[in-house]
Amino acid sequence: MNQMPPTNMPVDELTRAGVAIREALTDQMVERFVATGANAMELVDRLNDEGTHAAVHSLIDRLTEVHKAGALDTAFDMVMAVHAVRNAMTDQMIERLVCYVEHMLTNVANEDVGNLVNNARSALSESAAEVAQNPAKGGLMGTIALLTKPETQLSLQFLLSFAGKLQSHAEQG
Repeated sequence: MNQMPPTNMPVDELTRAGVAIREALTDQMVERFVATGANAMELVDRLNDEGTHAAVHSLIDRLTEVHKAGALDTAFDMVMAVHAVRNAMTDQMIERLVCYVEHMLTNVANEDVGNLVNNARSALSESAAEVAQNPAKGGLMGTIALLTKPETQLSLQFLLSFAGKLQSHAEQG
């Protein structure tokens, strides 16, 4: 079939094509075309803003880097995994998870635990400084001399008692 390109079409055929298009379009379709065109022009206008222009170029550059590193596939795999988990979870599972998190926060986020952590941090810091100033004497006799001190014996008793209590709590719970 020999069809002429639109630029070489006779005016009569172009007029008929225009009339056919105009008659085929409903008011609703024209309204949608106008709204879509207005949105597209607004978007193009926003790209003229210097900050938006720079942000879009930076985003494209970073996206290219992520793609070249292979991390884009990983990111989408993670999104799909999170989506699958979300779809697989029931309301009861979510409720149990929220209760567990609340229970953990209640147990950990209180003043007593905060004081314990702060005291432990201070004790560790002070002990490290003290040991650094007084280097240990080597050999078996130095160890025996250290074991004869009452504070060493008390510390060993405490550590053994703590280990025993920790183990019994672990076996119970």
